[in-house]
Amino acid sequence: MKSKKIIIGSRASKLALIYAERARSKIHKIASDYGIEEVEIKKITTSGDLNQKDRLSEIGGKGLFSKQIENELLNNQIDIAVHALKDMPSEETKDLLTNCFLERNDPREVLISKNNQQLKDLKSNSIVGTSSFRREFQLKKIRDDLNYKLIRGNVDTRINKLNENLYDAIILSLAGIHSLDLKKNISQIFSTSEIIPSAGQGVVALQCRNYDKSIMSLLSQINHKPTQQCVLAERNVLKILEGDCETAVGAIANIRDNNINLEAELFSLDGKQHFYHKASKEIELSSLLGIEVGEILKKESKNSYKK
Repeated sequence: MKSKKIIIGSRASKLALIYAERARSKIHKIASDYGIEEVEIKKITTSGDLNQKDRLSEIGGKGLFSKQIENELLNNQIDIAVHALKDMPSEETKDLLTNCFLERNDPREVLISKNNQQLKDLKSNSIVGTSSFRREFQLKKIRDDLNYKLIRGNVDTRINKLNENLYDAIILSLAGIHSLDLKKNISQIFSTSEIIPSAGQGVVALQCRNYDKSIMSLLSQINHKPTQQCVLAERNVLKILEGDCETAVGAIANIRDNNINLEAELFSLDGKQHFYHKASKEIELSSLLGIEVGEILKKESKNSYKK
């Protein structure tokens, strides 16, 4: 680490900057051990932020939220990148390393609706906003008589669209709602059994150059190991499936005693078929657990989730 200042790169959204601030706070606590005197946050506007109308799969996929930030890391403009893990592609970018994860926020999904109605109380043909095929197909299992419509934008933008009567309800992640102190808007919280979240949902990931030994050492000190073990299992499901952001798949892991438990759900491209598997292994085998569950889903689905 040549400089006594390090720079954290983050998306410029309100929620992303809250996550970046959490990372900075963690780093500050051990900064003196590494001779760091200042930790700066640099705001980076991504392609995903610029285009808030089209479905991600139509304009380039998940990498739209991480590519520009990664480029700044590769070009030595920043020292650490902060990402919402669920927005990152499952394959690591060459010369970069994502091996530090802050303790997981609540990974569950929430419904925000007009008149504070729960999903079961919405009138038939009500319009529900979501940007995710996974969420749409999961909700259709519960209410297939509702209209599911694309919604993009940050959390505040989506809530504003709801208030403007463009939607009757929207579905969002609880982690974001909590972080933005918008809990009063929640109409319903779904358990992870009702709606299996996206792999890595609720997790803030810190990324660096894979040859920057000093930064790697620093990040290893703030890594939350149980979270790392869970996301390793979840993201290995994605790697095996070799899906993209159109792939409707959820995966959630948790640790009980000395075991890691993983459940995952995969939908066919049209959402009419779904495949589910749940398994457990010793914590040390979290990586293998994700691979095995991914292989089972891949075999059972017979590639019906791919174009």
